[in-house]
Amino acid sequence: MARILKNYPEVALNPADLDGRIDFANLFGRSSSVHIEIGCGRGSFLIGQAQAEPNVNFIGIEWASRYYRYSLDRIGRWGLSNVKLIRTDAAKFITDFIAAHSVDCFHIYFPDPWPKRHHHKRRFFNPANAEQLLRCLKPNGVIQLATDHANYFEQMQRVIAGFGERLEEIEFVCAAAAENGEKVGTNFERKYIKDKRGVHAIAVKNSTVKF
Repeated sequence: MARILKNYPEVALNPADLDGRIDFANLFGRSSSVHIEIGCGRGSFLIGQAQAEPNVNFIGIEWASRYYRYSLDRIGRWGLSNVKLIRTDAAKFITDFIAAHSVDCFHIYFPDPWPKRHHHKRRFFNPANAEQLLRCLKPNGVIQLATDHANYFEQMQRVIAGFGERLEEIEFVCAAAAENGEKVGTNFERKYIKDKRGVHAIAVKNSTVKF
């Protein structure tokens, strides 16, 4: 029998309720570091990382309804008070509702590679979206990326290179739930490793000085 997925209003963010830039301290009831995962899938990274870092506030963004509902149910069952989840378009959400210099880290793990050449324009990590991520990052704030798709990874590297000294490559920090040989520890990554597909990861920090 399939598990009945429950709704947890204390975890869910409704896009219709948002008006202007989000006040994270008000949203979470405390002032703390903010991490945002773009495309949280089944919520494996969010759950593992939120448990490992209870003093960090996490927001997960997921567009696919089935993954969003599954993640919402899992996070709610775990009773994680430091995680919020929203089903919406990530690019629009970040542009419209995330304030400048307010985010400590963006996590983008195994995004849809849109492998066909004429679909490459749909890939999330492009110059315009990367510019928005950089706008939102605090000084020394970090973007962590991982993908199993070599061509998409090459695009990620080109986008990063296009920002010159504004983005500085740093060591990728593996997730708390990652096991030996893993970067993130998600179900997707474990499937890719089992299928002997290479996993590519890169991390950069905002080296722009805020005046």
